[in-house]
Amino acid sequence: MTDTRTEQRLAGGSGSRSKAEHLADFRQEIATQREAARKKQEGRGKRSAIDRVLQLLDDDSFMELDALVRHRATQFGMGRNRPFGDGVVTGFGTIDGRQVAVFSQDFTVFGGSLGEAFAEKMVKLMDLAEQYGCPVIGINDSAGARIQEGVEGLAGYGDVFFRNVRLSGVVPQISIIAGPCAGGAVYSPVMTDFTYMVEGVGRMFITGPDVIRTVTGESVDPEALGGAATHTGVSGVAHFTAHDEDDLVEQVRYLLSFLPSNNLDDPPWYEPDDTPDRQSPELDTLVPEASNKPYDMHRVLGEVLDDGEFYEVQANHAQNLITGFGRLDGHPVGIVANQPSVLAGTLDIDASVKGARFVRFCDAFNLPIVTFVDVPGFLPGTDQEYRGIIRHGSKLLYAYCEATVPKVTVITRKAYGGAYVVMASKHTGADFNVAWPTGEVAVMGPDAAVGLVFRRELASHADADARKAELVREYEDLFASPYQAASRGYIDDVIEPHTTRPWLIRSLALARNKRVATPRRKHGNIPL
Repeated sequence: MTDTRTEQRLAGGSGSRSKAEHLADFRQEIATQREAARKKQEGRGKRSAIDRVLQLLDDDSFMELDALVRHRATQFGMGRNRPFGDGVVTGFGTIDGRQVAVFSQDFTVFGGSLGEAFAEKMVKLMDLAEQYGCPVIGINDSAGARIQEGVEGLAGYGDVFFRNVRLSGVVPQISIIAGPCAGGAVYSPVMTDFTYMVEGVGRMFITGPDVIRTVTGESVDPEALGGAATHTGVSGVAHFTAHDEDDLVEQVRYLLSFLPSNNLDDPPWYEPDDTPDRQSPELDTLVPEASNKPYDMHRVLGEVLDDGEFYEVQANHAQNLITGFGRLDGHPVGIVANQPSVLAGTLDIDASVKGARFVRFCDAFNLPIVTFVDVPGFLPGTDQEYRGIIRHGSKLLYAYCEATVPKVTVITRKAYGGAYVVMASKHTGADFNVAWPTGEVAVMGPDAAVGLVFRRELASHADADARKAELVREYEDLFASPYQAASRGYIDDVIEPHTTRPWLIRSLALARNKRVATPRRKHGNIPL
């Protein structure tokens, strides 16, 4: 709320006070407004918009833009309530010395709703971030479009969405859901690269529980409908959860340590404590002798990556495929790996979409992709077929084929059927492919293959079980090993598992300056 005296000053009336005094008055009013917001947010167990920015950035690095901007609406009593900043804090600062653009929505101002001036501030920030080549971090705490401004709010969202798409693949975009976000407020975050949700605080939904109850009669709890557990585990809309806002800040800063500032920069390199020639004898006995026995692929990653450090993306969603970031000899890499301990590592719809989006991000921002393969195929079943596993599975295939960054692949055990081709095979443009001695490269598993090829013979054989066992052993000798694929050049080498880390580091060093000429085109047409 601003008084008559403030309105006169903003309109240019000087009275008897100096310009310096007017400026001091403005600063004091902004400080008073923010202190009131701070108290309101504390009562909700949340930080204020400005405090969130200051906590995220390096000390004394924040340069705010447009703090004096106010809305121009007059309808529904809006002319009597024109707070400074119009409900969003915008500006630039640094994280670990690297420049970032930040906006933070203020739920205490009209519920954080987006109006014309609010949107103009965000758009201005995003345009500058594109020009300066720095990441955009958005702290979202908004009820959606501002009803009191009508179509201006909707137009503002369109302007923001347009920038989200324009910046996609140009600078990293990170969204933080730090409050209830509904309607148009959820579309911008979902178009960014990574989304964080604060547990018990952040919520996202297109229509809230009340609307759902009115339209469908269904009763649902807000947390169950759009909370962190739902969107990181079930829907896959969000990528990370944070226990609280302190944990959130640490995670966002950590994520940025793996990412370049823009698509023209290389990812940041950090002096590693780990040695590049370190070997891991534990890997030699990690894969069970029984090919149907599971193991945890996280153990492989822990042995291979620098200091065993791995930041998993979408850890709670589609857990049969692991995605995330690590480092090899100090250089950030993207990791994609089948997880044999979940659904036997098969690829299903959710895993395919999860992997495709991650591969495309890595390709856009110059992050080499390291793939660990133990996949028996795509998940069978009518549910998967009816929901379009053919279309969704091809997204992962498309992403790997499209990627031009260095791609190296390690087959630890199974690599069967079409899933072998999809998982960064030599045929989809991988630079270097190796297998462990336990690798099995074939059209399908021995038991299924024998049952299909020799079904007539087995049906009439006097001792079908013994004959089938004999044929399975023959198939295993021929196909359930990496050597036939290696003889064709589809695998560059068969290596001892304990040498995986040094092999990966050498191959990535060789491929680091990779250049790929691609056909001229506007863009491809991924099977969405």
